[in-house]
Amino acid sequence: MASASSHQKDPAHVISGLKATISNPNTSEDAKLIAQERLKELAGVNAEEEQHHTNRMLGGYKATLHNEGTSKEAKQHAREILEAAGIDPSNLKTDAEHEMRVLAGYKAALHNPRVSAEAKQHAEEFLKAHKAL
Repeated sequence: MASASSHQKDPAHVISGLKATISNPNTSEDAKLIAQERLKELAGVNAEEEQHHTNRMLGGYKATLHNEGTSKEAKQHAREILEAAGIDPSNLKTDAEHEMRVLAGYKAALHNPRVSAEAKQHAEEFLKAHKAL
């Protein structure tokens, strides 16, 4: 049997329970205040997680525009999604700028003490293959 601390609770269920506590006429005022505070905390956490997810998703669409293996249809879809999010795809970095940043990232990995030996080896191989080392 798993302990309560060993599994993740579904945030949607927790939020539902807190809302039920707040609206229950049999709940004490102290319990309602505690539930309201906890609900505010969870709302903030959920908003941060949602923003992080949105940023990652939009980053994927931006990357799609630079991927040579992506179809024209997929690139058009990515442009439409980015425009709907208020991002002008024409203002995104050019392929040359993107490649320069990728290479800079691999070069930085070579000097970062927190990067594993395997990752440094991969970075070195990538840089040699692109004649950047």
